Amino acid sequence: MYTSAVPGVIDQLIAVLRADPGLNGIQVIDGPPAEDMSATEFVAVGWTLTDSTAAELQQRFNAAGARTRDEDFSIAGWVESWTGDAEIGPRRRRAFELLGLVEVALRASDANPEAPTLNGSALWAQLANASLQQAFTDQGARAGIAFTITGRSRL
Repeated sequence: MYTSAVPGVIDQLIAVLRADPGLNGIQVIDGPPAEDMSATEFVAVGWTLTDSTAAELQQRFNAAGARTRDEDFSIAGWVESWTGDAEIGPRRRRAFELLGLVEVALRASDANPEAPTLNGSALWAQLANASLQQAFTDQGARAGIAFTITGRSRL
């Protein structure tokens, strides 16, 4: 048994996102990009452009007797869109569409009723907050959104 559910939660979050039909064709990566990212759109789990914190957790006993613990977790993520053009508006809108696809993937559906529990690795998980970042680079307009998935697991 792990002292934390976070490693399994991250694995299952990635699995849920990669299996979701709405994200079909969008690269979902585990952690920071390990190579030159030529994809014009991607979702990263456990990484943001501006912070190296991949995940945070807090634990406490869930009842008297100290037999099980509840763990509250937050997992960092990043969605990004760029095309090489100079128009930021379409990139911003697309970044929010990507974030919406992440949020929808975490909802229970007929195809994946266990999505909110990240396939049973958590009691629940949800998109909790997000922060838009925009830039013009030598590769054109870019829009990215740092987001946080929060939830609870029982150990």
